[in-house]
Amino acid sequence: MEVVVRGDDVAGAAAAVRQELSAVDAACNRFRPDSELSVVNADASGRPTAVSPVFARYLAAALAMAEATDGLVDPTLGRALRQLGYDDDIATVRATQRPVSAPVSGSGTGWVASRRADWRDVAIDERTDSPGAWLHLPAGVELDLGATAKALAADRAAEAAHRATGRAVLVSLGGDLAMAGSGNEPWLVGVSETAETDPAAADQVLAGDGGLATSTTLARRWTTAQGGFHHLLDPITGLPVREYWRTVTVSAESCLQANAASTAAVVLGRGAAGWLTDRELSARLVRDDGLVVTTPGWPATDHTVAVA
Repeated sequence: MEVVVRGDDVAGAAAAVRQELSAVDAACNRFRPDSELSVVNADASGRPTAVSPVFARYLAAALAMAEATDGLVDPTLGRALRQLGYDDDIATVRATQRPVSAPVSGSGTGWVASRRADWRDVAIDERTDSPGAWLHLPAGVELDLGATAKALAADRAAEAAHRATGRAVLVSLGGDLAMAGSGNEPWLVGVSETAETDPAAADQVLAGDGGLATSTTLARRWTTAQGGFHHLLDPITGLPVREYWRTVTVSAESCLQANAASTAAVVLGRGAAGWLTDRELSARLVRDDGLVVTTPGWPATDHTVAVA
């Protein structure tokens, strides 16, 4: 994580961020055996399960983003990810080359994995007897909140740090940014696939309160005995999406909305630029061949093609 504060209370801001990250890690970390998410996934019985207020909040956000993207972002892909070999920290997965265990069958256009349910089959009911909620998850379904939990954590951490310090705060969790308390002084952010090695290639974006998030097929990749995979899955097939866009960055009112939209754009493929434009979301999309396309509101540069 990175925490940037306009002022001198960096320690107070960092403490507020760590508190939120500790809570979401205990609730939603798919690679932590004792997390609530891991316990829920291990049960897979279909019986109602009592969950904490933190878990309920983060799952509710995931379901809201699934609805907002018409299912392009779906939190019920945990089983598919695990069966494709992504069942641990990505460095460990790369080092071990897990075999693919997903039930796949040949089709005329490629491989198709079986799906048992989707986000519409998941429900959360508030408990009346104690804090938290009842989770209703179909038997055999496993959750993964990778497309939303980190982004919501950034939003909540930035707000918490701003309340704790009274200062403008920027929080970056793995490159997903949330800003709070910016006022009339937006942050200058460089956006590029090669920003670290070639800063001059970055688009310069002025970002006020809200979120800026990136989804890419380049970072979380691994090799199995059956070939190479990445972590962004097609909710219909349960398999990695065809890489029409390799990287999408979106600016939105929150990091949660930005990350859901950027993930949905990668999944959607060819029609993503129009989809983002219709929703009045400023974005930068990098096609598989390296062509950079931007939607209205994104700064024009010499190396981008704007969407009409």
